[in-house]
Amino acid sequence: MPVLTSAVGYRQSIVAEVTPRWALAYSASLDLRDEIYLDDARPGGVVVPPTFCVCLEWALVGSPKRAEHFQLNETERRRGVHFVQDSTFFKPIRTGTRVQTTSEIVYVRNTSAGAYVLTRLESSDEATGELLVKSWSGSLLRGVPAERPEIGVLPPDYQPPADSGPVTGDEDEVLIDRAQPHLYTECARIWNPIHTERRVALAAGLDDIIVHGTATWAIAAREIARHRAGGNLGRLRRLAGSFRALIIPGTRIRVVHAPDENGGGYRFNVLNAANVSALSSGFVEFDGAG
Repeated sequence: MPVLTSAVGYRQSIVAEVTPRWALAYSASLDLRDEIYLDDARPGGVVVPPTFCVCLEWALVGSPKRAEHFQLNETERRRGVHFVQDSTFFKPIRTGTRVQTTSEIVYVRNTSAGAYVLTRLESSDEATGELLVKSWSGSLLRGVPAERPEIGVLPPDYQPPADSGPVTGDEDEVLIDRAQPHLYTECARIWNPIHTERRVALAAGLDDIIVHGTATWAIAAREIARHRAGGNLGRLRRLAGSFRALIIPGTRIRVVHAPDENGGGYRFNVLNAANVSALSSGFVEFDGAG
């Protein structure tokens, strides 16, 4: 049935502890091999990649309660695809921290493909109240309309990167291991069977299992950080992108990146094995530390 007008304004909140086991496993699933990500005995502890925020957010954006509030049946719920992820990082996420993450659906509109749903997510240190991460997550409910052409108003503080078309610049080729979605699923705790169970993926009309969009997003940041931030993902300040075409594990992707013409960051695209943009409108920003 259609996404109801009452969906806008729906809020949820959870608290989760960022354990060393979880953070280390997440880094390993992204093939982050440096000791800053894997040695929890080092002074200051491990660097938790800021992209870990999606692990905390998934419990809300993938919540059955959210689908129930939309009054979606199981078939409609499975039609949802993650379309946009735009995160700004304010403070490091540290192991041992209890993080409170709150989501609010802020905007819905009809598209030719289905209802587009924009959610604001904020993750804060439960003990201090300090804001760690603010994300905008856009999802598309394929074949599911909204009750009205537009519900709510786009928030004025939502400023997605402009889509300036293909990027020309430095390029990195990366082989996505066939087992990568299985590792990422369990280590990130982001579960959707189209990423791991081929039978389910085929039944959904896909040619094969597919790589998580948030894994592609983080892998792109990993590659760009090697060139632009001394390999330290802890320097990430913003990472945004729009998920477009699919990536089949066991194939190669290309991450193409260049300084943004307006300064202050880098634009990037990720191309799949068919040379189609799997992640477009990419934008990444690092702090100025060495």
